[in-house]
Amino acid sequence: MTRKLTMLAGSFALLASSALTTLAADQEISWIYCGDKIDPIHEKYIAEWEGKNEGWKVKPEVVGWEQCQDKATTLAVAGTPVAMAYVGSRTLKEFAQNELIVPVPMTDEEKASYYPNIVETVTFEDTQWGVPVAFSTKALYWNKDLFKAAGLDPETPPKTWAEEIEFAKQITEKAGVAGYGLPAKTFDNTMHQFMHWVYTNNGKVIDGDKIVIDSPEVLAALQAYKDITPYSVEGATAYEQNEIRAIFLDGKVGMIQSGSGAAYRLKDTKINWGVAPLPRGPSAQGEGTLLITDSLAIFSGSGVEEKAIEFAKYITSTDIQHEYELQGGAGLTPLRPGAVVDQFVTNEPFWKPFIDGIAYGGPEPLFTDYKGFQNVMIEMVQSVVTGKTEPADALKKAAADLEQYK
Repeated sequence: MTRKLTMLAGSFALLASSALTTLAADQEISWIYCGDKIDPIHEKYIAEWEGKNEGWKVKPEVVGWEQCQDKATTLAVAGTPVAMAYVGSRTLKEFAQNELIVPVPMTDEEKASYYPNIVETVTFEDTQWGVPVAFSTKALYWNKDLFKAAGLDPETPPKTWAEEIEFAKQITEKAGVAGYGLPAKTFDNTMHQFMHWVYTNNGKVIDGDKIVIDSPEVLAALQAYKDITPYSVEGATAYEQNEIRAIFLDGKVGMIQSGSGAAYRLKDTKINWGVAPLPRGPSAQGEGTLLITDSLAIFSGSGVEEKAIEFAKYITSTDIQHEYELQGGAGLTPLRPGAVVDQFVTNEPFWKPFIDGIAYGGPEPLFTDYKGFQNVMIEMVQSVVTGKTEPADALKKAAADLEQYK
């Protein structure tokens, strides 16, 4: 018997117990597609695939970002699953353990086609449970004019946490604006932002089923958060990362960590900016970043699982994926290397740090209750940046609290 999904407490349990499995139409692949509209590149290749697979139709249903994953989950628990849905890879473990999705095994050749560590974002118990379709990384942005006003070299960004904290202090004291933008709102990206620090210091939260967050590497990251807070945007718990980015775009903060989309927005401003790899902690082995992927999950019980896997791998194949990712401005980091990516980076050199951080990056930690994990991490960060708890105590509490969600 599978465990009830924690994300669907209450009413869905009753619905799941009484609903009968309904098979989708034999020749139709239903697809919950997140967003406001279907990307024209996907429209083009859906038509191409249908032309090569006579009798088969792909039927995307566009659902807003805030509702799409909940809708896919609700239908699956009710026994009326779609064939395929766009989901955050962080949820794959929970779906898999509740037998709502089927494995999507990759060959060694398929695994090798991705940048390092990407496949791990969809892997649980040595099995792949989704096909990566979107990917993001972060880098450090700095305002060169504010560096200059603070007496810093505007062409030299910080390379270590120690330099980052010192530069933030100098900008705050000499330029009269916040040196760093640290988001700590009750919002999912508060956890994401902290995980970038974890992965720039060779840290981990969970290793298999063992909670390992209470380690010197993660403690150093949390201590660095405390140390940079006095030189950050005041009232960190009021801001999420896009709100911090808006402050940077106004020229009112010296440094932030953000995705590639910020670069395209900065092109429309008068800010003199630069972008560099995220600064490293004392235990770093190389340039790192949190690796966030979204995936195409294949739901169990649609009756077209094998054909849906075939289509999912087609629509995310290298050439199509590069065409989709490299449109510019979407904030997506390429999932795979290639000559097309090399040329893209040559044309847009600011992209290099976003790719260089992949080699020592790490995935979103996989928990059976991702929301529970996320809330523990947010509470931990907030308790430290508000001064309520010392980093070591906050970390011990988080380690104990995470046991129930692994």
